[in-house]
Amino acid sequence: MKRPLLLAVGLVVAGAACGGNKPAPAPAPQASANADSAAAAKARQDSIAAAEARAREDSERMARQRSADSLAALGHTTEAVRSMLGTLIHFDFDKSNIRSGDASILDQKIQILQANPNVRIEIDGSCDERGSVEYNLALGNRRANAAKQYLVTHGIEAGRIDTKSYGEERPLDPAHNEQAWAQNRRDEFQIIAGGDELKQP
Repeated sequence: MKRPLLLAVGLVVAGAACGGNKPAPAPAPQASANADSAAAAKARQDSIAAAEARAREDSERMARQRSADSLAALGHTTEAVRSMLGTLIHFDFDKSNIRSGDASILDQKIQILQANPNVRIEIDGSCDERGSVEYNLALGNRRANAAKQYLVTHGIEAGRIDTKSYGEERPLDPAHNEQAWAQNRRDEFQIIAGGDELKQP
């Protein structure tokens, strides 16, 4: 009777000595906390890097848009200034004096020329068809010089302004009536240098 009991106890002891399936040891609490902290730090860094990349892209996109808007605005400004500089002035029959309404147009040109010191212009004087060719050439010259003199006396350098007379050679309106003649008695203004980028005064 003692033998089977001893055998049973021996088997139990042998089984315990062999170990069987032991449960895995629980990870050390410190190692687990370090891994969680590293993962959180990496996630935070990734999030910051992504946010910085988005901010850079937004900044670059806004800079490109501002540049495009600026170029568009500059184009509009240049066209508006060019249009103002090109505005005609007109004269009474057989006269070369500057009329009061036309003086205000010249005043606007003065402001533009002051704001754009590299611009040079040409003033072309014209007449209606009445009078001789020689007389009208001389009258057109007086009209161009009258506008030039106005600009010069208001501070624009004479060297920035050329003049030319076309007499009756280039009518705006070819009709033979007072309305056409009134249109043809004029000074035209054109930019001959420095007109690529014009600033508003």
